[in-house]
Amino acid sequence: MKLLRIMLIIALLGMNLVSAGAVCAAPGGKEQRMTPTVRAVSAVAPAVVNITTTLHQRRAATPFDFFFGLPEREYQSESIGSGVIIDGDKALVLTNAHVVNGANSISVRLLDGRSFDADVVGAEPDFDLAVLRLKKASRLPSVRMGDSSDLMPGESVIAIGNPFGFSHTVTTGVISALDRSITSEEGIITDLIQTDAAINPGNSGGPLLNILGELIGINTAIDARAEGIGFAIPVNKARAVVDAILEQGHVTPSWLGILGQDMDPRTARALGLNRPEGLLVTECPVKGDLQPGDVIQTMNGQPVTDRAVYLSLLRNRQPGESIRADVVRRGKTLKLTLKTLPFSDREADSLAERRWGIVPGKSADLGGMGGLYVASVREGSPAQRLGLRTGDILIALGGQGVASADDYRDAFRRNYLSRQVHVQIVRDRRVLQARMAL
Repeated sequence: MKLLRIMLIIALLGMNLVSAGAVCAAPGGKEQRMTPTVRAVSAVAPAVVNITTTLHQRRAATPFDFFFGLPEREYQSESIGSGVIIDGDKALVLTNAHVVNGANSISVRLLDGRSFDADVVGAEPDFDLAVLRLKKASRLPSVRMGDSSDLMPGESVIAIGNPFGFSHTVTTGVISALDRSITSEEGIITDLIQTDAAINPGNSGGPLLNILGELIGINTAIDARAEGIGFAIPVNKARAVVDAILEQGHVTPSWLGILGQDMDPRTARALGLNRPEGLLVTECPVKGDLQPGDVIQTMNGQPVTDRAVYLSLLRNRQPGESIRADVVRRGKTLKLTLKTLPFSDREADSLAERRWGIVPGKSADLGGMGGLYVASVREGSPAQRLGLRTGDILIALGGQGVASADDYRDAFRRNYLSRQVHVQIVRDRRVLQARMAL
């Protein structure tokens, strides 16, 4: 009986010790749940921002409205995106170019509730990246930059953003693949990180983090046809674009120093090719590894089916980058490593005058819509054959608005391989359009 009483006392003491242990362990429960993901989010969330942009314009809807004296129309729209502070002392925010494209005003809100107006330091639509500077702000939290050169498929990642306006939403996943390319209305974006971390409208411009809370990418797009397929711009490419914007205001366009044309079935047969695909090199204004008669078939593993794909694959490359290319030369396939070259303004102006025969002049104001005067037209050029004259006002080339010399150069860089270019001009208060054959 005494032994039974002793065992009962020991059992009761054990229960009390367990209860006491449970009480003591409770405060440490939250600490035990502080996983690397939670720590990363806690560290970076203060540097993730909500971006609201407003576009407000009063202008003629078309040149026809302006010429016929129709009243100007008022346009206003608002959009929401995300961004991340990359330099707290200088109040710099990195986001997507499409988040702020065309905005009249930009408002940025932090996790702690503070809001700041922002200016665009620079934007590069071909890379879909933009840098903002917050007004009257300093000593802000910022993200640590990571390294995207050694990322691994299967590696855990974290996305933070403002999908559908829900502020500071966290999703997790893994890196599904690397070096992806996607095609959009603007062209092809290359070298992307693919992830299954949920990315939705409003996440654009937000950070993709590794498990250490380091920035490894900027979320930019989703595949609307499927779930769990999102894409981010690698941080190493983003860092190079940011450096170029801060140093010179823009990224210098690149090219391979060649002129070329699409393949046709007859040329393909003559060169012994099975399909009329690839870019046929016709001239090499800049000496390099390519030769006239070469056919570029792939670039970094991507098929080059025609000149449009070729230009798109170059569009988000900076000068000095290496490109692996499969090139057919005199019936043999060569594997070459090509270096992109700077396509300077001076080079673009010179080549445009030679290819098109147009010398652009000063900008023109067409009631809120921009244009560019034609300063002169070279005799015997495609522009003269089309009927362009000195004093005409260019308003679009190749479907792209032309309101400045930079617009003109950009239109040329996008169309310098085309065999014909759609041209819109204003002459004697009339809008004329035609195709300029090259």
